[in-house]
Amino acid sequence: MKKTKKILLKAYSLTEILIVLCIIGIIIYLAVPDQTSTISKAKAIEAQNMLNMVYGLEKSHFYRYAKYSSDFDEIGFEQSLTTDKGGLAIYKISIIESSTNTFKAQAVSIQDLDGDGQYNTWVIDQDRILKETIKD
Repeated sequence: MKKTKKILLKAYSLTEILIVLCIIGIIIYLAVPDQTSTISKAKAIEAQNMLNMVYGLEKSHFYRYAKYSSDFDEIGFEQSLTTDKGGLAIYKISIIESSTNTFKAQAVSIQDLDGDGQYNTWVIDQDRILKETIKD
């Protein structure tokens, strides 16, 4: 009869590997800073771009008809579908004021980006002054 030798390999148990992975996860959680403000700033670019587009369309309408409009169809702006309607946009654009010499458009976030109960809001006017009225 032939003798076989058992070869034992040194290895880690499943429990030891699990503990190491948990420790690594905790270290990563503590080491990586909160990215909420960076994400909010990146998403705010959407609002700024859309409001600048509304500004350009309003100015074009003003030069043609000597007045600003409160109707998106009249100026040729089409709101992108928001996330609650199956689209990708997270800001709802509206014209909150328009007259012969002035207009004001607003972009309001439909998502609370940082969970504080406030919805990010941007406003632009006929002088192209773009302001963040409510910070998120």
